[in-house]
Amino acid sequence: MAWREANFDGIVGPTHNYAGLSYGNVASASNKGLVANPREGALQGLDKAQHLMGLGMMQGVLPPHDRPSLHALRAHGFTGSDRDMLAKAWETSPALVANLTSSATMWTANAATISPSPDTADGRTHFTPANLAAMYHRSIEWPVTSRVLKAIFPEGERFAHHDALEGGTHMGDEGAANHNRFCADYGDEGVALFVYGRGAFEKADDLIFPGRQTLEASRAVARQHGLSPKKALFVRQNPAAINAGAFHNDVVAVSNRNVFFYHEDAFVNPDQLERDILGAIGDVEMRFIRVPKAHVPLADAVKSYLFNSQLISSPHREGMTLILPGEVAETPSTKAYVDSLIASGGAITHADYLDVRQSMRNGGGPACLRLRVALSDDDVNGLGANAILNAGLVTELQAWVRKHYRDRVMPEDLGDPLLMEESFAALDDLTQILKLGSVYDFQN
Repeated sequence: MAWREANFDGIVGPTHNYAGLSYGNVASASNKGLVANPREGALQGLDKAQHLMGLGMMQGVLPPHDRPSLHALRAHGFTGSDRDMLAKAWETSPALVANLTSSATMWTANAATISPSPDTADGRTHFTPANLAAMYHRSIEWPVTSRVLKAIFPEGERFAHHDALEGGTHMGDEGAANHNRFCADYGDEGVALFVYGRGAFEKADDLIFPGRQTLEASRAVARQHGLSPKKALFVRQNPAAINAGAFHNDVVAVSNRNVFFYHEDAFVNPDQLERDILGAIGDVEMRFIRVPKAHVPLADAVKSYLFNSQLISSPHREGMTLILPGEVAETPSTKAYVDSLIASGGAITHADYLDVRQSMRNGGGPACLRLRVALSDDDVNGLGANAILNAGLVTELQAWVRKHYRDRVMPEDLGDPLLMEESFAALDDLTQILKLGSVYDFQN
């Protein structure tokens, strides 16, 4: 049975804006208040998906969430029509509205943690939506995320779904952005690496910015997915990386199959981590590419998002390919390192630079925009909805974006009831295109 890795990209939402909501995200803070272009952002994301399709990759999409969140407005005591609630909330607290209108759901690396069936005790692929408890604007995402994932991956003999972890910031879970999987091939049993920023019940005096993922949350996900204790590893992210703006591990590390590409300051003890991975994976030949800070300073890695690239195995190419943001080519140290890496003739043989600037200005590169799922042929045949892209669906989605999206959104536009109504109309159409059913609160 053939196996492959599918990438499910988040579609940039109609309310995409630069409100600077994510503490510890350097790009988000530095670009606060800029004019955002949701139409351009969504089309850039679809262009990236098309590029991967051209490389022979299976490519899917996940929809934006309904914003502003009507459920959250009601939970905060606002009543009346949708327009009434938004007007009262905007008058009371524009900051609250900014949080409830965030388009951060585009970064689907935070949507969930996924364990494919070769790794789990019951032989099903397990999904746990991230609670994203560290940031309020993201903590409200998981119920809709869960509905979407269940529509695409129906609960049953192939797929198993869990609720997000309870426990607030003590059990903070940021999803696949802090999770790596190593294997010889996608259908083989793999080793899961969970990366955490702090212990749930310890004070992390060495952190300036939040350690969003906790060790206890990582262990809980591994348990409920039925992972073998011998195949689940837990490692602390280097506080220096978090303090430099690597709010998720995927800002300083990326993996694919038996290759691990990471910055030397990504982990507290990288030597021990490599030994642990080798001990857990057995006779699989691992390839570690540890990038020295003498070649790429940590600040340049965070600024360029060198490691927030996608590392893929294209069936059309020998070796692996890095899908990089254009900012890597514009940063001298990272461009020089990638050039030398490709010239070395090692495991990574190609580097493709793509424009995802609308996302990058909010702190999300190519890897943030995708959720990876290893699927067998039978899994693919068991999918629901219409979320796997083909040329016709891409064209339909591009037309949908051009029809519904604005080309300019400022933070002060978030109180505009027309933006809300335009967004809901767009998403109502999208659920019909993707055949998702009624996954949004405004549809119910």
